[in-house]
Amino acid sequence: MRIGLTYDLKAEDNGAGLPDDFQEEFDSPATIEAIASVLRRLGHEVSLLGDGRELLERLLARPPELVFNIAEGHGVSRSREARVPAVLEMLGIPYTGSDPLTLAATLDKDCAKRLAASAGVTIPQGFVLDPRSSILDLRSSILDLPFPVIVKPAWEGSSKGIRNKCLVASPAELEEVARSLRRDHPQPILVEEFIDGDELTVGLVGNDPPEIIGVMRVLPNETDRPFVYSLEVKRDFRRLVRYECPAQLPREVSAAVERAALAVWRVLGCRDVSRIDFRLRGGVPYFLEVNPLPGLNPESSDLVILAELRGWSHAQLIERILAAALNRTKEER
Repeated sequence: MRIGLTYDLKAEDNGAGLPDDFQEEFDSPATIEAIASVLRRLGHEVSLLGDGRELLERLLARPPELVFNIAEGHGVSRSREARVPAVLEMLGIPYTGSDPLTLAATLDKDCAKRLAASAGVTIPQGFVLDPRSSILDLRSSILDLPFPVIVKPAWEGSSKGIRNKCLVASPAELEEVARSLRRDHPQPILVEEFIDGDELTVGLVGNDPPEIIGVMRVLPNETDRPFVYSLEVKRDFRRLVRYECPAQLPREVSAAVERAALAVWRVLGCRDVSRIDFRLRGGVPYFLEVNPLPGLNPESSDLVILAELRGWSHAQLIERILAAALNRTKEER
């Protein structure tokens, strides 16, 4: 089979005046080659399609039979992850992963939270500060919100904009962090109560129903302060955290987390693969976000780490994602 691989390549130069996490979601040549190598070993012909105008030209010149999609999209639009699947659907080319509606709805963290809540999943209290809103609007919105709070861009993934400073303890501190985020990430800002409990992520692959690969707990090595799974932590994860999968939780709590993950998967329309994040407080999983384009770096991506702790190699994970998409597309014909 001819399989195209779509992606956004991380450039060596981040660009003048841009925040240091501007390309955090993009992939390295090593990650792209690791995925392509797995597909080749499975007997497929692989074409590297990239993204943007180059992708369009290559699709039109020689359309593949299927696309393995990991393209995140450029810019700050909440629909940027949906662009590649939308183009592929327009051209009638099947692809791995979720459809444009799911990718747009999940990149908008507030939209995803409201949809999850409609399915009975518990979410943190919070609100969205529109880019046009003033600091006075911020002050009026936080009156009923308990501190500390976590502040983050509303339309990003890969912990972009989520730094250690984003856990704030007072309104004055919140104003300062909000100004900083607005400067680096020109989009709405999500402010929500901080759930002081275990950080959990759930990996799922397949369809009707998906298979839960496992529930992984992210445990900080330093426990003298509230833990935020921030960008600083993710960039130094080998020193700062350890991963536990399956998470050592009471059976009824693990079951509640898995039920919540499946409810989120269904209500948001996920397909083939996703990673869903929660914080656990008092035995209750609070939904944070879902990543239907989870990172597949063979060394550092959470889903890959989770899968390996459950006995799956990186190659087996890629093979399972591909098999899920192939089986689904056969049924859709």
